[in-house]
Amino acid sequence: MRRSAMALAASIVVGIGSLFGGSIVHTEASKLSNLENEKTQIQKNRSEVDANISEADEKIKKLQSEQQKVNAEIKKLDLAISDTNKKIREKTQDINETQKEIKKLQGEIKVLEERIAKRNELLKDRARTFQENGGMVSYMDVLMGATSFSDFVDRATAVATIMEADKDILEQHKADIEELEQKKQKVESDLAKLQQMLAELETMNKQLSSQRAAKDKLMKELVKQEEEEHDHKMELQEKNKILKAQEAAMAKAIQLEKERIAKEAERARREAEARAAAARAAAAKKSSGGGGSHQSSAQAEAPPVTSGNFMKPTNGIYTSGFGARWGTFHYGVDWANRASNVPVVAAASGVVIKSYYSPSYGNVVFVAHYIDGQTYTSVYAHLDMRAVGDGAVVSKGQFLGYMGNTGHSTGKHLHFELHKGEWNDSKSNAVNPFAYGVPR
Repeated sequence: MRRSAMALAASIVVGIGSLFGGSIVHTEASKLSNLENEKTQIQKNRSEVDANISEADEKIKKLQSEQQKVNAEIKKLDLAISDTNKKIREKTQDINETQKEIKKLQGEIKVLEERIAKRNELLKDRARTFQENGGMVSYMDVLMGATSFSDFVDRATAVATIMEADKDILEQHKADIEELEQKKQKVESDLAKLQQMLAELETMNKQLSSQRAAKDKLMKELVKQEEEEHDHKMELQEKNKILKAQEAAMAKAIQLEKERIAKEAERARREAEARAAAARAAAAKKSSGGGGSHQSSAQAEAPPVTSGNFMKPTNGIYTSGFGARWGTFHYGVDWANRASNVPVVAAASGVVIKSYYSPSYGNVVFVAHYIDGQTYTSVYAHLDMRAVGDGAVVSKGQFLGYMGNTGHSTGKHLHFELHKGEWNDSKSNAVNPFAYGVPR
């Protein structure tokens, strides 16, 4: 009966150990599945970011192509403006030459006008003489007054000469008047045409200059858009680096979790065997005992390692909380400390996702944690220096760097963020650290 009781007690202990071990394996498998899901989500996010980067590249190429087209159009406009300016200079020169010709013609016109005026006076005198003497009758008197035939011939020749001279005067007078009108009309017509051409060229030049100004404005806008797209691409590339680092950290965390599960299963098996052996020994000797102790220490300058999921990451005065601040939203909490070489430590055990210099965060360390089936990401920003690199496995309370004033910071302090899940640029997963057990 005694041996049977001992065997039964041992069987019960072994059975309980097996059930406990099976429960542990099931729980750890569930946690591992969650990690795998987290990794898959990060990969999905990376794919989306890669697609966005490709889209940004396409936009940049399109903007650069549009800039090339606008540059070609600007070149055409410049050539057209240059050609128009050349024509304007030529027409202006033609106008100057025409004005010189007009001035010369004005002198010739003045001479013609004076000559015509003198002829008018001469013709008026002749007309008065004709009226007073009866016109052609006076010429007959001259002919009839001849004293001999030879005198008659001489007088007839003289009269014919005078009449021919009068005819020449009238024809020259008429020719001078016609020439005067022609010169005036030609000068006025040439000048009017040149002035019209000049006006048309100046109008064309204004239109071309206006088009050029519009193209310059368009080019500035395209260049601005390209710069904005480059900035957007850089942001996406930075996000992609962080996601890539998160993916690597998650892969390492999965590997560590698998190793831990294996160790935990082995430990459970050994504990079950030990409990079984102890039960057998107790049943045999009717006695049992055991004990243990644990002690921890922390660096004097660093905050003490505390119980709970998270510890305080540094020593300092709490200066700013999670929430609305200065018209924006503050996605973390701040501690400040005027002392030199203030240590910053990991708030919980995990894997370093990324350790680098960010324009906004300054020297920053991202750490991935896996606690009770949930992934967290902690961020330690504005550090003076970083003591860990990408992919490092850190334990709770491990030194990460010193408090600093790098990046977008107005004084030495630690900006600490906690994200439930992976970090993203919109910080949609950010949570209040104090609500998750981080001490003030």
